[in-house]
Amino acid sequence: MGVFQMPSLGADMEAGTLVEWLVKPGDTVHRGDIVAVVETQKGAIEVEIFEDGVVQSLDADLGTKLPVGARLATIGAAGEVAPTAAPPPAPTERPPVTAEPDQPLPPEAPPAPSVTDAGASPAARKLAAERAIDLSGIVGSGPDGAVMLKDLAPAKPEAPKAPKSARPLGAMVEMRKAIAAAMQRSKREIPHFQLSQLVDVQHAMDWLADHNADRPPSERLLLGALFMKAAARAAADVREMNGHYKESGFVPASRVNLGVAVALRGGGLIAPAIPQADTLSLDQLMAAMKDLVARARAMRLRSSELTSGTITVSSLGEKGADTMAGIIFPPQVALLAIGAPKLRPWVVDRDIVARHVVSFTLSADHRVSDGRQATRFLSAVDTYLQEPEAL
Repeated sequence: MGVFQMPSLGADMEAGTLVEWLVKPGDTVHRGDIVAVVETQKGAIEVEIFEDGVVQSLDADLGTKLPVGARLATIGAAGEVAPTAAPPPAPTERPPVTAEPDQPLPPEAPPAPSVTDAGASPAARKLAAERAIDLSGIVGSGPDGAVMLKDLAPAKPEAPKAPKSARPLGAMVEMRKAIAAAMQRSKREIPHFQLSQLVDVQHAMDWLADHNADRPPSERLLLGALFMKAAARAAADVREMNGHYKESGFVPASRVNLGVAVALRGGGLIAPAIPQADTLSLDQLMAAMKDLVARARAMRLRSSELTSGTITVSSLGEKGADTMAGIIFPPQVALLAIGAPKLRPWVVDRDIVARHVVSFTLSADHRVSDGRQATRFLSAVDTYLQEPEAL
């Protein structure tokens, strides 16, 4: 038997609230299947399972806040059938009670609970008993129609809906707390150092304009896709920038899972990862970026996307500040911050011309690398951007 536990969905996470089960006992699950939704300080996260098997039991109630590592479900070996509950023993007949003269008959035993009571969570059964509620007439929202605690709550008048783009103030405050905790830990534990390099991106922008000329808007590439691909290729070349620092030391990653910092409309920041970004074509990478940003802002990310990143890129877009220095997301060991393209005087073949230039700033972990490796990484990014057609 295996135990499915509350996963850690970030360095700052201590607990999460189980808000939805997507499986039920008896279901067969495979590695990568989404089985539950957990609410954290950063929103609702779809939790995946990382083993094949059969769901034997769901061991946590919806709405329960559980610490990382708490038991959520029991998973049996693949092909194993979930055990069925044994039928209750038949009641034994008792001899009829004969009343003695002048003695009243004993009171009748209360009726046995309805069979439908079994299809309810323990908390729901307890509340139903306290309120003398008949569960047989209630359609539950849990697995197989089981009655959950929320099904017994009195209906409340609907509050006016906030605009879709707005996030509840409480959620924003909690996210800010989570970000602050992770960044404080990062600055406290990771010996950061930063190197910056200006890169001429005029050729890349000209190539991009030609590439997009005959494409509909929905299929056009953004300059950010070229930046992400160049960063992913550079991370594959310079292994000291790609991996995790653990208790045993630095563990280089075998692939580049590129974290993309996404600014949420209601405030806050999240950095889900695109797996094997260095192997994707520009069109594939662009599609993955669009999908990731849309789901991040809708708070429908997968747990693996928040935990598998091996290096993160944070871009200010085309109208941001000139330069930015970022803070590393632990347990990663590097973060590349990209400023906005600026038109500047630039020397080309001994002539001074106007060119679009971007500042790339690498924050790196001094326990793993130094200026030599950081310079190699930035030089690789520059080299790849001078040949965008090869990306």
